[in-house]
Amino acid sequence: MPVHWYYDRRVLREDYGVVDSYRAPRPEHPDSILWRSSYEPTEPEYDILGGEREYWGQRGVHYHRNLAAGENTLNVTLMRRAIERVEAQGGWSRAGYVELYLAFMRDPAGHRDTYVEECHRGFFENLRRGRAPERCAVTEKHIGGMVPVVPLYARLRELGETHEAAAATVADHVSVTHAGELVREAVADLTSIAGEVWDGRPLREVIVDHGRSQDLRFFRGPVLRLETRPDEEVIGRHWSPACYLDDSLPATLYLAMKYAGRPREALVSNTMLGGDNCHRGAVLGALMGLAGGPTHFPPEWVAGLVPPAGAHRSAKPRPAP
Repeated sequence: MPVHWYYDRRVLREDYGVVDSYRAPRPEHPDSILWRSSYEPTEPEYDILGGEREYWGQRGVHYHRNLAAGENTLNVTLMRRAIERVEAQGGWSRAGYVELYLAFMRDPAGHRDTYVEECHRGFFENLRRGRAPERCAVTEKHIGGMVPVVPLYARLRELGETHEAAAATVADHVSVTHAGELVREAVADLTSIAGEVWDGRPLREVIVDHGRSQDLRFFRGPVLRLETRPDEEVIGRHWSPACYLDDSLPATLYLAMKYAGRPREALVSNTMLGGDNCHRGAVLGALMGLAGGPTHFPPEWVAGLVPPAGAHRSAKPRPAP
């Protein structure tokens, strides 16, 4: 989170060193383009910026300036709230999630994150124009929309849903805020991989097989040959470190394949590659956790989450295979 959207890797290292533990962000961010983003509505029912509005339009402002070390960003916090509702109600409903989403976004103090992505701003702008909430999603192309896919899929499978039912529910969930064929195909790729891992296949084997068969929209081309090259070259020259799905999702799957079984190395490497490392890391970490179970991660990473008591804990933790 503190080095989210650093595109100059040299400056990233100068500012934070090797990020292998939770850090608080600096108030300033040298690569920030938050000043170019805007969101005008201030009416209470459409005001999703709250007290963070004062930082918009300023140069050099960190996207997550008020978060503590180990605290979740907006998208992950929203995902956690959705899973908590699924647990409380024994399943997911579109109407229930829309109700949760509207209430959550209208209380910006509930997450304290400065940056609010385009999908959320577009949703509330459409709502302000008079559209029904079910029709407010905007056509999307960013990996931020993939944050809830694997965790929600896994929780639904824990609750007894079949792969087909869980995959359909996840697609419906994402479509509330993220519309478009690109997003639908990305969700399909991720739930396909998640389903095979859930059924007991090793994560690396699953991704390698898809790389050979070339049957995933987001993992095509000579991707298996890239494994011997430095990560900085693969994600920088072959795929951009930016947030767009056509680059960020294959880059994430590449890291999951290369570092399968080594979540610490995977997530530190991803972080130091810069760009949209925050959302790549959320998807990468979820795949690693699905494959290895809750003890797969360094214990200090689990203990360091803020607030630990609020972090999602499965009622029946799935053991490592």
